[in-house]
Amino acid sequence: MRKHLAEQTVIFFSVAKWLILSSVVGIMIGALMSIFLKLLHGAEANRELLPFHYYFLLPFALMLTIWIVKTFDKNATGHGTEKVIEAVHKRDGLINIKVIPVKLVATLITIFAGGSVGKEGPGAQIGAGAASFASTILRFSNRDRKKLVICGISAGFASVFGTPIAGAIFGIEVLIIGVIMYDVLLPSFIAGFAAFTTAQFLGVEYTYYDVDFFRSLDLNLDLIGKVVLAGVFFGFVSDWFITVINEIESYIKKIPYSDYKKAFVAGLVMVVFSFFISDKYLGLGLNTIAEVFHNNVVLTDNINWYDFIIKTFFTSLTLGAGGSGGIITPIFFVGATSGVTFGHLIGDNIELFAALGFVSVLAGTTNSPIASIIMAVELFGTQISHYAAVSVVIAFLITGHRSVFPSQKLALKKADNIDIAEGDDIEHTRISVNMEDIEKVKQIKDKLKYKSLRWQVKHHKEKK
Repeated sequence: MRKHLAEQTVIFFSVAKWLILSSVVGIMIGALMSIFLKLLHGAEANRELLPFHYYFLLPFALMLTIWIVKTFDKNATGHGTEKVIEAVHKRDGLINIKVIPVKLVATLITIFAGGSVGKEGPGAQIGAGAASFASTILRFSNRDRKKLVICGISAGFASVFGTPIAGAIFGIEVLIIGVIMYDVLLPSFIAGFAAFTTAQFLGVEYTYYDVDFFRSLDLNLDLIGKVVLAGVFFGFVSDWFITVINEIESYIKKIPYSDYKKAFVAGLVMVVFSFFISDKYLGLGLNTIAEVFHNNVVLTDNINWYDFIIKTFFTSLTLGAGGSGGIITPIFFVGATSGVTFGHLIGDNIELFAALGFVSVLAGTTNSPIASIIMAVELFGTQISHYAAVSVVIAFLITGHRSVFPSQKLALKKADNIDIAEGDDIEHTRISVNMEDIEKVKQIKDKLKYKSLRWQVKHHKEKK
């Protein structure tokens, strides 16, 4: 009995400690994110004051962003979340406080000029940087600093998107594929909720989508079959998105010119396209996402079947050329618009598939199925939870052992006949497929090809 009481006492004080710490950190990050989000909103609102199209500034903005990052803190480059994951795994969550103002300014400049990036990466990096700074001031151990930084990631996501539960889970799930760190679960929930509540108190408004039309959907086998197909489709979209992001970034790096020249040319390409064709692929793209979720959405001049393809290239060019900002908001754009395309291919329930694409492509590109399912419920309501669960998990598996965050650690293989080096990050992991299974697939292909040829010959003879 004494041993049990001692254990309970220790747990009680541990819970009390993290209740206080995570609440304080959550409130601090909620306040910081309120400043960031209001500055971002103000920057977008004041574009109209310019005597020309705001995106004409994009080539110069990308060059300026590169100079700011190179001069003040190189860790502020890219889409933010990746740098935080790297800091957690390789430096026990130690992040230089300089990253907060540098990331904030660099992101504001990029988005103001029309760079195709998001706001959640800076949210995660600012939140994690603030938590790391607090840990250093309070002289925390490496273990406690790491936990508090994870709370900072969760608080950043929760306060940016207005999804406290999904944000908290995402902050934990995104670090190691296949592992939920239960010791950080309670602090992350508290930090996420505290940040979200603080941001709301300080006037930040969030967008939730009207999905009442889902209530009329019956649970039937035909629709479930379509949702399964949608999951496969979104898995391939996710895989394609990761490939394009990585390949374009790698290609731009290999071009033998200065970073400033490459940034200017990449910006100029986006300016020309936006001027002569459409500027909806610039910036956050939230207006297009909102339009997707209007009832009876159709492929029109505003929503096109190829929107998700062009948005992917714009995001790749922006980040590859040195722009600063997140990658999740573009993923939402790609997911929602690819869902509209799939809905039109299937022929019905377009808004449902747009919502499923929104969360399924997130799961596929970031390996965060649990957070994505919860986000579906928080953004769209409980009525689509069963459809979201099916589509999200399939997309997560179809994407394979890949991610937009190469520093993610692998602790899960997505199929029985695939071997991975568990514990390695995605960028350097070794993946091997059972050769017997490859031979079986080849045999099946050969049989199908043989049967197809026989049918063609028979059909040709009958014609004669």
